[in-house]
Amino acid sequence: MPSPFRFAARTLLASALALPTALHGQSGNGFLFGRPHVTVSLRGGVAQPTASSDVFAFSSQRLTLGRGDYLGGAYGLELGLRVAERLDVQIGVAYSSRKANSEFRDWIDNNDKPIEQTTSFRRTPITLGLKYYLTSPGRTLGRLAWIPARIAPYVSAGGGVMSYDYRQSGDFVDFKTFDVFHSTLSSHAFAAMVYGAAGVDYSLTPNLSVMTEARYDASRAKMNNDFQKFNHIDLSALAVTAGLNVRF
Repeated sequence: MPSPFRFAARTLLASALALPTALHGQSGNGFLFGRPHVTVSLRGGVAQPTASSDVFAFSSQRLTLGRGDYLGGAYGLELGLRVAERLDVQIGVAYSSRKANSEFRDWIDNNDKPIEQTTSFRRTPITLGLKYYLTSPGRTLGRLAWIPARIAPYVSAGGGVMSYDYRQSGDFVDFKTFDVFHSTLSSHAFAAMVYGAAGVDYSLTPNLSVMTEARYDASRAKMNNDFQKFNHIDLSALAVTAGLNVRF
């Protein structure tokens, strides 16, 4: 993972590790002493890239790869800062990746064996956005107590930058000489992105809630190195995740 993304992930992880100390003395019997100001979220699930650009079409035509082969794990870490009763500012870092084995559809080697390779596709976005609760996430009782709502649906949106790495390693056919050669082909770069999401928080305790979310990332980036003759690669994907929120 490139250094800017590693730094962001470590920063958010350090915030999460500091939670036990921060939470001490923050909650009462079913309530918090004051409205929460910070939420740290950790989530995981699956992401399905749309894979609609020509590099994916070329791989599907030549290799035994389909759009479903890029379905992979998705993970995220977010820091939310409450700025209004229903509104949070969110800073997040996420990661999704997939490796898929394939072979040439219409070609075999000199030993009548498949010409095989492995394709990997990795996406790593860093984002800044807004999270808006459609109903109140909690209510104030008296001067100090804040009681969380059991269920709080929300929508969120924002933008940022995404790093990607597209890589194919194995045996390939040189269509000029029809020789089979071994190589690793790659392209990796950064691109701007936007996202939109919808989800639900379900409170377990004053400090803890679980969540489920559907999020769509939209982005395209230039291809370089061994894939520079291709058009922009489609980095868009739909992710469905679930996780844990800790608020204080």
